[in-house]
Amino acid sequence: MPEFSPEALELVKRIIKRYPEGKQKSAILPVLHLAQAEFQGWLSPVVMDYVASLLNILPIEVYEVASFYSMYNLKPVGKCVIEVCRTGPCWLLGAEDVVKHIEKKLGIKDGETTKDGMFTLKTVECLAACGSAPIMQIGETYHEKLSLEKVDSILNDHKTNTNTHISHWDKKHIKSEAGKEPQATKE
Repeated sequence: MPEFSPEALELVKRIIKRYPEGKQKSAILPVLHLAQAEFQGWLSPVVMDYVASLLNILPIEVYEVASFYSMYNLKPVGKCVIEVCRTGPCWLLGAEDVVKHIEKKLGIKDGETTKDGMFTLKTVECLAACGSAPIMQIGETYHEKLSLEKVDSILNDHKTNTNTHISHWDKKHIKSEAGKEPQATKE
């Protein structure tokens, strides 16, 4: 059974304390983010079972949430996860061309990872930036009003960037958050 690092486990406890007694399931989203950051950027069934045990809920409750949101990876991913919006406004303004271009440039299809383990391409539901379509997200960064040239530049930057994150949470963030006081619960 996997286990969180001491810093991450401390942060899990703090997150759970935000919610009233018996409502620890409410902590599932941030705890899944932590788990993804701690366990190589994806949530295996064993990791999801571990999260369920920490939250005192059924494993199926974790699987349901993790499989619903595209921000959680249910299989191993590359160091750089490229999420391209596939909903109406982005598609109308060229997201399909962006996806095809990335697939050709990286030699992968949607849902696949490059052989070197650097890039994973995912098409996702709305990234909530319709006015800047087409859009893609890498880590916490939105890349808006994409052109194929802009995509090439972004990919080249990430090929040389050693600080690329696979999750919105990273080990540095976990360590900085672990020592902070929890927010009071309002009932």
